[in-house]
Order: sequence, then C-alpha cells, then structure tokens
Amino acid sequence: MRAHIITYGCQMNEYDSHLVASELVSLGWELVDSVEEADFVLVNTCAVRGKPVEKVRSLLGQLRKEKERRGLLIGMMGCLAQLDEGQQMAKKFGVDVLLGPGALTSLPEALKANERFWDLTFREDVLDYIPPPPKGALSAHVTIIRGCNHHCTYCIVPTTRGPEVSRHPDLILKEIELLKQAGVVEVTLLGQNVNSYGKDQPGFPSFAELLRMVGGMGIPRVRFLTSHPVNFTDDIIEAIAETPAICRYIHLPVQSGSDRVLRRMAREYRRAHYLERIRKIREALPDAVLSTDIIVGFPGETEEDFQETLSLYDEVGYDQAYMFIYSPRPGTPAYKHFQDLPREVKVERLMRLIEKQKEWSYRRNLEWVGKTVEVLVRGEAKEEGFVQGHDRGNHPVLIPAAQAPVPGLYQVEIKQATPHLLFGEVVGAREPAPIPLPVA
Repeated sequence: MRAHIITYGCQMNEYDSHLVASELVSLGWELVDSVEEADFVLVNTCAVRGKPVEKVRSLLGQLRKEKERRGLLIGMMGCLAQLDEGQQMAKKFGVDVLLGPGALTSLPEALKANERFWDLTFREDVLDYIPPPPKGALSAHVTIIRGCNHHCTYCIVPTTRGPEVSRHPDLILKEIELLKQAGVVEVTLLGQNVNSYGKDQPGFPSFAELLRMVGGMGIPRVRFLTSHPVNFTDDIIEAIAETPAICRYIHLPVQSGSDRVLRRMAREYRRAHYLERIRKIREALPDAVLSTDIIVGFPGETEEDFQETLSLYDEVGYDQAYMFIYSPRPGTPAYKHFQDLPREVKVERLMRLIEKQKEWSYRRNLEWVGKTVEVLVRGEAKEEGFVQGHDRGNHPVLIPAAQAPVPGLYQVEIKQATPHLLFGEVVGAREPAPIPLPVA
C-alpha cells in the first residue's frame, strides 16, 4: 500500500506530518511523491487563515473525483479537522479518516477500520511519540509543547490544539540526541508558545532551563518558535546570551502597535511592555536579529491605530516581518462579535506596511555586508547558479553553487544585500565541513 501526505500551515504541521509518515512506514506503507501513485492521501490542514482553508477545500474536491474514479482512501488531519467547518467539509467530500491534532497516534487504528474513522480527542500518547530522524536532513524540528492557554480573539488555535501540555524533558532530549547522531546540525524547538514550557508540569524545567540543556548537547545551532511577549522573560534572554549554541534570532509577534487594538485582540500586553522586552533584548543581545508578526486591518482598526503600528515598526527597526491582513475565522470571538473592515482598506494598509518592511529589512541587511557569517546550505536556489541557505539570524543567503557543492555549514563573507536576500562567498567551513548528507 502506498501513501502520500500533503501539508499546509506552520512548522508544527510539518513536524506532525513527519510523525505520521513514520507511523505509516512502521505499518508497512510506502511513501510516494504524488496523488496519482497513492492508495491513501492524507491532507494535513491549517485553519489560522482563510486562504489555506480554501486550498484544502479545492484539494478535497479534486481528491473526491479521484476517489470516484479508482477508490482512493482520503484522510484529513490538523487544525481544520478539529473544527465544525472542517468536519462539514469532510462529510461533503467523502473523507474516510479524520484526525484532530491531538489524535495523530490513532492512525494505525483508523487504517484497520473498514468504515469511516474519525477521532478528535486529545490523546496523551502523542506527547510520548518520538519519530525517527528525517532521512538526510541537516535541520529538524522538535515539538516541546502542544496547545495554547492564550485566547486571542482572532485565533482559533486554542480550540483546535487545546490547552498547553509540555512534553517530558527526557523525551525531548532523547529525540534531539537521535537527531544529532543522524547528522542534524540545527534543531528548532516548536510550540504555539514555547516560553510557557514546563509551567503546566511541576518539576519540569522552565523554558530557559530547557534552552540551556539543549544548548549543551553539542548541536551547533538551536532555534525556537514561537514566543509570546507576556512570557518572554528575563531568564530566557539570559539563557540565550549565555548559551553559544542558541541562535540569536528572536521572533516576537507584536500583531499591532496600538494599545486599543491589542486590547480588542486580547493580547494581554500593551505597547510599553512590548518595547520594554525589546529594550532588554537589545541590551543583552546587541547582535540579535528580530522578526515579528503583524495583523493589518483588525476589526475596528482606525488609520490612527495603523499609524501606531508603523511608528512601532520604526521604533523597533525589525530585521524581518510576517505581515497579514486580518482573516475572519469562524469560531473565534472576533468573528462572532466584531465587524470586519472593507477588504480594500486592509489591502491598502498592508501595502504601506510592506513598504516599511522593505525599507527596514534593506537597512538591516546592509549592516551585514563585509561580515563573515555561518551559513547552513541546504540546496539549490531558485536563482540559477546559486545554492541557498540561512545564517544564524535566519537571513536567506545565496552562494555561488561551485563554492558549496554539498549541503553543510560554511563560513561566508556577505558581499551584497537586498531587502530579502544576502549574497556571499565562501571563505571557510566549520570543522568538520562541509557536512555531507547521510548516505541512503
């Protein structure tokens, strides 16, 4: 039997898809690269914004036609599967297996069933599962905490993924050790809010303590996503500053620069608190690369509110930003209680914010010209004749392909910058380097 997995959404979904893929292989399934080759197609879904939901809707329509033609087994998992919206979609398009984000370990049972199988429970054993290292990977993700206890009015994640539950530190460290033995040189710790790690389990280390533990394991690069400004405490900053393996790339979503909008979003902090966190980071980590998330056009956002977001952007001077127009999601308080703004207003503000982002990203990127950075080269770039990687600050870096013939860690001098890319030349490699891909 042959299976194909299609993944939408965040790094957590990528991790969950790898977990499920390892389950399928252990059950004797062969993983294939296309729908046409597969007997079972499993779609891992995202429900944070409307666009990925529409992509899933379109895909399921195509899969239903394929099922009618040759008896294909269709599966759906992830955040959308946990919602009424996704379940209605599953019924409409003839989905056979439906698994919520907390029920991934039910897959063997689902495949043994001779009828439609749906499981939307939050099973504790999903926290205990350690997937094998991804084949041939130099970087990998490790989930340290699932769920979220914050209830932002625009966000569906607390509904889809449940409350925060931390994984046992022994399991996390064991998984990372296996990745290290497999040749992985960069690990990203994942959670909806990694800063809350350990708070739900007496006796567990704090997130700062976990960072120090992971940072001492011999993995050259350790990163983490995603943080919440309320929980990004001084001890976390100190752990980053005192642990060389922890990359000084900090993604700290602000969402808006307006206190009035932050209050309507139920973000639990205000502009002054956020800027105080930025000040602490800059003091302890002057070379830190800062990125953020911003939602444009949240219900009730005035032009004055938006100007406060622009002024905050200038005050922080972000290196990078992920910017989105507000997308109403059924099941959220904002969808139920707030009137959406006209799309043309949201789009126009987004365009202005993007111009602000380009200006600052270019300014920040220029500061790296002439410096030598460590780049993890992954493979070919879209640009002909180049390979692409990223430095410890998460900047995409392009290098002439002849200078980095195999993936690995290289020392690269930055020669040129654009708002979104750095261009460099290899001046050395980490010992032992370049790090080759494991041989199959």
